[in-house]
Amino acid sequence: MAPAIDVRGLNKHFGERHVVRDLALQVEEGEIFGFLGPNGSGKTTSIRMLCGLLRPDSGEGQCLGFDVLRESARIKRQVGYMTQKFSLWDDLSIAENLDFVARMFDVAERSAAVAQAIATLGLDGRQKQLAGTLSGGWKQRLSLAACLLHSPRLLLLDEPTAGVDPKARRDFWEQIHQLSAAGITVLVSTHYMDEAERCHRLAYLAWGQLLATGTPAEIVSARGLSTWIVRGDDVQRHSSALRALPGVRLVASFGAELHVSGGADNGLGGELARFAAANGLAVAHGKPSLEDAFIDLMQNTSDPLAA
Repeated sequence: MAPAIDVRGLNKHFGERHVVRDLALQVEEGEIFGFLGPNGSGKTTSIRMLCGLLRPDSGEGQCLGFDVLRESARIKRQVGYMTQKFSLWDDLSIAENLDFVARMFDVAERSAAVAQAIATLGLDGRQKQLAGTLSGGWKQRLSLAACLLHSPRLLLLDEPTAGVDPKARRDFWEQIHQLSAAGITVLVSTHYMDEAERCHRLAYLAWGQLLATGTPAEIVSARGLSTWIVRGDDVQRHSSALRALPGVRLVASFGAELHVSGGADNGLGGELARFAAANGLAVAHGKPSLEDAFIDLMQNTSDPLAA
């Protein structure tokens, strides 16, 4: 089966700024593919080019069997796009919003489609509630329902859970995995590491360049990190000294602990054991996290536009 998305050499400029550089990527049908990176790294621009919502300056490839340069209009008809900012109408009810969106997409049997979307997203009993009075989590459900009305094959989610509570985020991701199991391909940008770990595969971009791609486990493994947990009274005051130890690449605070990472098999464990003994601390072997991997990646990159 051909990939849902298969592109090579995609580039995009905004004025003199080269926002995306030679992007090459494959996304399988039904896959949840996450995009991570700092603000301004080109995540949203990349996703929009992949989906036919933004024309690349150069490159080639296909999305859903259509050419990303010449057949973008055909791609758009099969894409559901959920923006970070709530973009429906506050002064319309849930049902009125969905009916309006269904009319824009010329959905057949519009009333039945709206009713199905309301039931699928658990919006029963709120059909007449004005969208502007909904909480962040319910607005999120409404936005996703609107994305699904025209039965898209591809969902584009731009930081979809920003500003919602943990339970709403968990419920949202359960719905996304159900859609994936039904064969819908999902592209999602996020800053949350726990959400990134829910994706089947990830791409990490920084300043327009693709730095890493793979499953969460593959990305962590590729960094070759060993991680140790340091505990003790007032452990935070030792963070600077720990950063100065040979072989240390990362020191991060996690509650009352410090997580110290370095290259695998570089003798860091012995260094930390000696440091802990001299300072009345305890040290134990830990497991590198996805966050550790991405922080390590970022240490080797810099914004080319920064002064």
